[in-house]
Amino acid sequence: MWPNTSTAPFLLTGFPGLEAAHHWISIPFFIVYISVLLGNGTLLYLINDDHSLHEPMYYFLAMLAGTDLMVTLTTMPTVMGVLWMNHREISHRACFLQAYFIHSLSIVESGVLLVMAYDRFIAIHNPLRYTSILTNIRVVMLGMGAFMRGFMSIIPVILRLFSFPYCHSHILSHAFCLHQEVMKLACADITFNRLYPVILVCLTVFLDSLIVLFSYILILKTVMGIASSEERTKALNTCISHIGCVLIFYVTVIGLSFIHRFGKNVPPVVHIIMSYVYFLFPPLMNPIIYSIKTKQIQYGILRLLSKDRFGS
Repeated sequence: MWPNTSTAPFLLTGFPGLEAAHHWISIPFFIVYISVLLGNGTLLYLINDDHSLHEPMYYFLAMLAGTDLMVTLTTMPTVMGVLWMNHREISHRACFLQAYFIHSLSIVESGVLLVMAYDRFIAIHNPLRYTSILTNIRVVMLGMGAFMRGFMSIIPVILRLFSFPYCHSHILSHAFCLHQEVMKLACADITFNRLYPVILVCLTVFLDSLIVLFSYILILKTVMGIASSEERTKALNTCISHIGCVLIFYVTVIGLSFIHRFGKNVPPVVHIIMSYVYFLFPPLMNPIIYSIKTKQIQYGILRLLSKDRFGS
């Protein structure tokens, strides 16, 4: 019925109705992308270069920064291509691969935030055994577990995208590929692709958020048992940065989910803006939060600036 559409490339979309302003819209996007790359790149450099930051807490922070960098580098080429050059075409293979990384890295980020909550729980609940519990090997295993869970769990639905014929409209509503959009263009039974992601999100992102919440209830209980108010404040301050990152990530996830589920009457541009907030706001804010609230990171940045200034 639709003889050649199955192999036709998908068409990405920027901001419908605002195509004439895409060059201007690209300026804040470019600034945000560069800020994300510089912020997270700086964190990775500091943690690698500064031996005082070679601790489990900062290793997990490096994993978070690395995940944010990968998310940014996954979406940046197609978003800037659409806004700068109106380059909308994307092949099926490239689209599926981009969707794979986008969804995998979302689960990875949730997993990294979970292990960071575990790190804070051990540091406050059992400080004397902190280094013996979170050894380098255990840190690596926790990190690998978070990454493997994300990259392995999304494979089944992405593989099915390769086998589907596509005979509906090939126009996507974003400047990047998302599984939930691509599957709707398929002329096939997509029941598995509808149900599997719902179950997956419940078993990963939703469950992670509940465990993080429970861990902070235990942390708060432990802190309230500390006699000294100064020590209580000091213990809670070590969690502030992580709490900020957790709130930003899960609030944007919930906001995007609500918009997709219940925002049928909401203008399409709101859906698009919320998607960009979800993919850009956490990677932008995470390094800022840790730079503001973590003295060791502040000292590292100052040392880096003074090194560049005096050329040594």
